[in-house]
Amino acid sequence: MRAEETNDFSLTVTSFYLKLTGLWSAVNPTEERERRKAFSVTIVVMLIGLFIEVRDFYHSISTSFEDTIFALCNIVTVLIVLCKTCVLYIKKSQFSELLVYSEKHFWHTNYDACETVLIKECKRLCIIITCLFNLFAQSISFSYILEPLVDYFDKNVSVRKLPFNMYMDLLLKPYFYELTFLIQTVSLAAYGIGYLCVDNIMYITNYHAAAQFRILQYRISNITSLINIKKRSAASESVPNCTADRCYTKFKECIRQHQKLLAYYRKVDELFAIIVFEEILLFSIMLCLDGYLMLLGNSSPYRRAVFTIHLAGCVSELLMFTYSCNCVLQESTQVAESFYSIQWPVLPMNNSGKMLRTDMRLILMRSRVPCCLTAGGFFTVSLETYTKNLFITGSEYSCVVLHASERVLVDPTKRNSIF
Repeated sequence: MRAEETNDFSLTVTSFYLKLTGLWSAVNPTEERERRKAFSVTIVVMLIGLFIEVRDFYHSISTSFEDTIFALCNIVTVLIVLCKTCVLYIKKSQFSELLVYSEKHFWHTNYDACETVLIKECKRLCIIITCLFNLFAQSISFSYILEPLVDYFDKNVSVRKLPFNMYMDLLLKPYFYELTFLIQTVSLAAYGIGYLCVDNIMYITNYHAAAQFRILQYRISNITSLINIKKRSAASESVPNCTADRCYTKFKECIRQHQKLLAYYRKVDELFAIIVFEEILLFSIMLCLDGYLMLLGNSSPYRRAVFTIHLAGCVSELLMFTYSCNCVLQESTQVAESFYSIQWPVLPMNNSGKMLRTDMRLILMRSRVPCCLTAGGFFTVSLETYTKNLFITGSEYSCVVLHASERVLVDPTKRNSIF
């Protein structure tokens, strides 16, 4: 798909990020070569960042427990981005098919006036979520380079700190510090882009799928619009058989659309299930690590700000992601509610009327089973997942704070240290 063919801001930004990471689908051999080059550069930069974090973690084990937790938190962040990028690249053929189908049937399709309003609301929500998520992700990336820049310009130019420790004496050599700082900044930018692109396309896919279920509800509720109920009643005047035939023809189109949406979202679940599982698992770990460092870490104000921004970003992203999944879950189940607005009792009991009533019962039963995005097939992702994560994390925070308070009361000589 060509990003410039759509006027949707969220799709334009997401396609730009996916092209930078080499995950966007190519339409010719030249674009395929460029895509492979971009993906190779992305993987190399991410592996360099992973090496730096693992080395920092190894050296900090024997020096400071707080630095160890900080390095561990960074390693978890790197693993999230690296795993999402690799999984999406491995399933690039499925991802390309999903993009092509979405472009043909969702993004570039003719809708009537009411359906256009629903699509515009969906696009507006996608733009808001994309902007908020980009803001949080870029704030997290910028917070890592804030402390070294402040120390370099305000305190003393001889104080040479890096966003991530290198444990090397070569920083005193001319221009080596600047080069190392540039490499780490580029790595942060690469991780920020990789962190954004995969989640953005998941949000857009979920919200557009929810909008399609709302359009299906609208079309089902207007199946019997051919019948003027105000002027016609079953007691005074019967509905012609030809009207019932036309209503059943419209109903069959809705059945086909429902089947296509179910098949579409099954493919979405197959594509993103592993990514969702590792993301929720690692996010749970990051919430605990960031919360501990923010509440109990004897760190500088800048590092504490990094922890605060990181925690706020994780909580916000988890909320936006679970909310998008919850929208699909609710809208897919509300398809059954739209059948109650159909004036099917006034239809005659001819062949079309009987088939409509029978098929309507089947779709009612199928709609009771919602479409949902699963975490590797283990559990359904919804807003309940978000609340459970926050509840468990909050309980762990309380236990840590209570345990630390008891340690301080027992040993007054260690009031400035938790351990």
